[in-house]
Amino acid sequence: MLRVAFASADRVMVDQHFGAAIGFAIYALDGERAQLVELAEFPPESMDGNENKLPAKIASLSGCAAVYCLAAGASAVKQLLAAGIQPVRLDDETEIEPLLKQISLAIREGGIGWVDKAMRARKDADRFDRMAEESWEE
Repeated sequence: MLRVAFASADRVMVDQHFGAAIGFAIYALDGERAQLVELAEFPPESMDGNENKLPAKIASLSGCAAVYCLAAGASAVKQLLAAGIQPVRLDDETEIEPLLKQISLAIREGGIGWVDKAMRARKDADRFDRMAEESWEE
């Protein structure tokens, strides 16, 4: 399952700047299904450059491969990438449902760079887990 967050005030549209987001709708996708698994909510914030708000927002996205938002400041982008979360900036408010369909298709067939990277990392992690479970003889 691939976890993806969407900065959304109404759980329908990506309509929030990352730093000022009042909520994230977090979905788990497997290429066939997308399921809302978590809602992270925050008090309304201004886009004043207050760095103190970022750690809690980034922590709420733990386990997510990406976060879709309308914008993200340079510091937020740097911190998201350091946490292994790909920020995806949209030019306009966008419905979440078609984005889920695009991501599901990319999980099955590839074609979106961050999805391809996340799926490769997941396969590598699964391979190492399988190797660790095997018995070793010296």
